[in-house]
Amino acid sequence: MVKGPLSVSLDSVVVRRDGKLVLGPLDLDMETRGITVVLGPNGAGKTTFLKVLHGVERISDGEMHWSVANVQAREEQAYVFQSPIVLRRSVAQNLAYPLKLIGTVKSEISMRVSLWARKIGLEDALDFPATRLSGGEKQKLAIGRALIRMPKVLFLDEPCANLDGRSIREIEELLHEATLAGTSIIMTTHNLGQAKRLADSVLFLLGGRLHEQSPASVFFNIPSTSEAQSFLNGDIIE
Repeated sequence: MVKGPLSVSLDSVVVRRDGKLVLGPLDLDMETRGITVVLGPNGAGKTTFLKVLHGVERISDGEMHWSVANVQAREEQAYVFQSPIVLRRSVAQNLAYPLKLIGTVKSEISMRVSLWARKIGLEDALDFPATRLSGGEKQKLAIGRALIRMPKVLFLDEPCANLDGRSIREIEELLHEATLAGTSIIMTTHNLGQAKRLADSVLFLLGGRLHEQSPASVFFNIPSTSEAQSFLNGDIIE
């Protein structure tokens, strides 16, 4: 599926829930390329922002446009939640599921399942029930299941929350490999160390608004707003 990057534009996008402003007004023009890390304190609107981009969060006002038709954009995206969702099936059946949905031939499915089981370190657990995996294994399975279709864009919401160092390292290696294969990643994280290791670019949200959009090298060294500097210093910001 991966051929070239997608771009997206948001024009005065607003999300309200029960009359309360959750996100926006938000304006953004972005070409998805490499790894974009969305940073901000709790309640900044990061998860809502990802869901808006993926088209699973209703926009109250404003408009969003991808560089391709919305239906096509959704088909070329994948989303992994903070708490990994696995099917009550084997590891192999979890990996095969998205390929079956798009009508991949059986021989191709078998080849890709074997390949991705090795990539995520579960080649010896193909017949093991996915629900009995550890937290780190479930997250790797969820990411592998998302990447097995080779989407153009992968959304990740705190993919390494509550995982040990080894699992974090393995997942970060997976993400690096995915970008080398052409998949762009847009992810949230509260781990600034991880953001510095992975990010090519940074979006900084605060109070549902986009405060900064810049290359990672610029954001982490010379942020343009005092709020971003305070966030990087570990200060409490509202």
